[in-house]
Amino acid sequence: MLKRIALVALAATYLAGCTTTDPYTGEQKMSNTAGGAMLGAGVGALAGLAVGGNAVERRNGALIGAALGGLAGGAIGNYMDNQEAELRAQLQGTGISVTRAGDRIILNMPSNITFNVDQDGLKPGFFPTLNSVALVLRKFDKTLIDINGHTDSTGSAAHNQDLSERRALAVASYLGGQGIEQRRISAVGFGASRPIASNASEAGRAQNRRVEILIAPINAG
Repeated sequence: MLKRIALVALAATYLAGCTTTDPYTGEQKMSNTAGGAMLGAGVGALAGLAVGGNAVERRNGALIGAALGGLAGGAIGNYMDNQEAELRAQLQGTGISVTRAGDRIILNMPSNITFNVDQDGLKPGFFPTLNSVALVLRKFDKTLIDINGHTDSTGSAAHNQDLSERRALAVASYLGGQGIEQRRISAVGFGASRPIASNASEAGRAQNRRVEILIAPINAG
């Protein structure tokens, strides 16, 4: 069964242990050793959110009631246009694709640039790219952020499901540690159930091994 995890209760001590201060910029960043270790600590610090038809509506409503507020009417399109433009500028040449689907923005992160084979620890070389994503997500804070993990069909269904969940959580936890409102973020693993290419070839399997970030407006109605 799919497990959706909402980042609503990341412990402050846990996040502090996963970040260091850049001596040149003063910014908080993920420590190089934290990526592989954060899953064990992170799962215990998160509250579960069951998958359901009204899960997005519950998050949307909670955030509208908070200080962030929401977007309405014609403001949504312009807001998402500006966010898309900044993401494209920040992510040019990184290997991450930016796709627009209506009012949603989808970031596709291939596993070869995010994780080592069969591992859930973020590659240290990927931290600057995620920092760029976080920079834009902090600025455009009237959006929901759904992080979806996917695998190819190699291995058992149970293993693929678990790996996809841990990888989605790794990305979600990192972004949560970059100052993004944690109630905006959720993580879910889909295993091999949503391929975007054929698993019959290595090229296709490589495309299916990915983490996607779906960005949608908080709709104030």
